[in-house]
Amino acid sequence: MEYAQQLFGQFFGAEWGPVLFSLTKNLALIVAIVLPLLLGVAYLTLAERKIIAFMQIRVGPNRVTFFGIPWLAGWGQPIADAVKALMKEIIIPNGANKTLFIMAPILTIAPALAAWAVVPFSPEMVLADINAGLLYILAMTSMGVYGVIIAGWASNSKYAFLGAMRSAAQVVSYELAMGFALVCVLMLSHSLNLGDIVKGQEGGSFINWYLIPLFPMFLVYFISGVAETNRAPFDVAEGESEIVAGFHVEYSGMAFTVFFLAEYANMILVATLASLIFLGGWLPPFDIAPFTLIPGFIWLLLKIAFLLFFFLWFRATFPRYRYDQIMRLGWKVFIPLTLVWIVLLGAVMQLPPAFLNAFPLNLWFH
Repeated sequence: MEYAQQLFGQFFGAEWGPVLFSLTKNLALIVAIVLPLLLGVAYLTLAERKIIAFMQIRVGPNRVTFFGIPWLAGWGQPIADAVKALMKEIIIPNGANKTLFIMAPILTIAPALAAWAVVPFSPEMVLADINAGLLYILAMTSMGVYGVIIAGWASNSKYAFLGAMRSAAQVVSYELAMGFALVCVLMLSHSLNLGDIVKGQEGGSFINWYLIPLFPMFLVYFISGVAETNRAPFDVAEGESEIVAGFHVEYSGMAFTVFFLAEYANMILVATLASLIFLGGWLPPFDIAPFTLIPGFIWLLLKIAFLLFFFLWFRATFPRYRYDQIMRLGWKVFIPLTLVWIVLLGAVMQLPPAFLNAFPLNLWFH
């Protein structure tokens, strides 16, 4: 990296060299994050179809392959779906607000991608290591709801508008519970920096992870994440039996596909955040060989895949909840539970140092 910086200094001079090097490095990091993320989104759709097919004793996609290789049957399906979506016409309904109609999918996916700027994949692998990383992610993810509302309103359709209103109310409700659950992590780690939060869980084994003292908050955060991404059984924004397809009912082609890209990108983001703040991020479950021989980045990917499996499992298992049940769970169960846990955690933190330095509190309260 230092050699590349010196080359830029030689070619572009002492004034422009560092600026252009920083710009080139950041662009390379953005591409290195976004391309694998989009590929992960594409193949998460295939994983979902194959896993749910297995649970329902079906086969799932098994036709599209690469270069006729039989054992890759089905692996070409996401690529085929992307090509099909690109070739379809985007039809804008009569009476729709064309500018907002086109902007809505962009407003949905842009925050889902921008949030990855502060996500650390290992102690050294992070695009922007800012102190308020957790706050930045909360701000970015809360902006996605604007795309949903604008999509429903700009479509000039009562079904789309109804779906948008339901989705907005649901996202706002569960975002509150999710935010309060993250406040508990803040209280333990004393930091908004995601890297520092992971470092606060170091200690030799998984017992030091925040999952143990904050297990109810982990459940609240993860279930709220499922609700906020409009996934089953909280997918009332797309209740096919009631409001056709919800806020994106008037969309077609690539504009329609972008909404699904945003949904799956948000799923991966929720699983990544849960892995970082509750499951120790890149830390191995035991700080001994052979666990320490596996790179931290691989541990993080394994934890993300494990949590994503639950997203897919929920869809295959649970029926869709009624809208009043979803609202009741968010407002009457999750928010009071998180507030009580914040008070309990605050009370424990006020104990004398002799108690906090004793086992087992010394595992998490540093």
